[in-house]
Amino acid sequence: MRIINPKEMKPQEFHAYMLGAIAPRPIAFASTIDKNGNPNLSPFSFFNAFGSNPPLIIFSPALRGRDGATKNTLDNVREVGEVVINMVTYDMVQQTSLASTEYPKGVNEFVKAGFTAEPSQLIKPFRVKESPVQMECRVREIIQTGTYGGAAVLVICEIVLMHINEDIFNEEGKIDQSKIDLVGRMGGDYYSRSAKGLFIVPKPNTKIGIGIDQLPEHIRTSTILTGNNLGMLANTEQFPSEEEMNEFVKDASMQKFITALKDDPSNKIRLQHIAARALLADNNSAEAWKVLML
Repeated sequence: MRIINPKEMKPQEFHAYMLGAIAPRPIAFASTIDKNGNPNLSPFSFFNAFGSNPPLIIFSPALRGRDGATKNTLDNVREVGEVVINMVTYDMVQQTSLASTEYPKGVNEFVKAGFTAEPSQLIKPFRVKESPVQMECRVREIIQTGTYGGAAVLVICEIVLMHINEDIFNEEGKIDQSKIDLVGRMGGDYYSRSAKGLFIVPKPNTKIGIGIDQLPEHIRTSTILTGNNLGMLANTEQFPSEEEMNEFVKDASMQKFITALKDDPSNKIRLQHIAARALLADNNSAEAWKVLML
């Protein structure tokens, strides 16, 4: 494994390693306004949510790498302590990238990038109409970590009002991740598109999983089942009951599988693990457990 020491290279070089490894990163499309009323719009991928009571988000308009200059967004939030954080979707990603161009102060990126400026209700900066989620925020604190190029400046914001396009809701009134189609920043010029790579990992906080240490040894040391497979199996609360197993083996396809196991006892565990892995690939851990318990 290569060892990288940030003190032994230029900050720009280590910056590339960081962005390649810490990804995908959500994008804060920050809309601000200066004390004279001039709007500014710029994306930042040093951004995330950090609390829900109060609802806090933090983004970092870091000092410009080559000369340590402050960005217009930072100047604006210092002058007018308000910002709208607009979420970026696939349909608007090219325009968002265009807005990251370092235009001179006073140039309106809404106009340059072709976005529609929508008045906010509680704060001065405009919202991006094309974004399906727009968060009106007041700045609570600004923390500057240095005065040199690349130094982080943490802008801690409290969400005071959120606007959500109803088209992205599911039947339960929650945001449908496939409909919102968010994008994230990767390293270099790469982006990721969340809707094209969605998968589900059930949260273990709703139940107490048995843990990988409690798995039978032949499962725990399997060369066929992956770490993800073991994690799914270990997230169960209990093994299948005798009644469940009796019902499971009645199925005609299972009868054939059981016969195959009996005909090839030396390969029994291998065949079970292969079948279980296929079931786990379909998120069917309950059936995978039954196969492994045959």
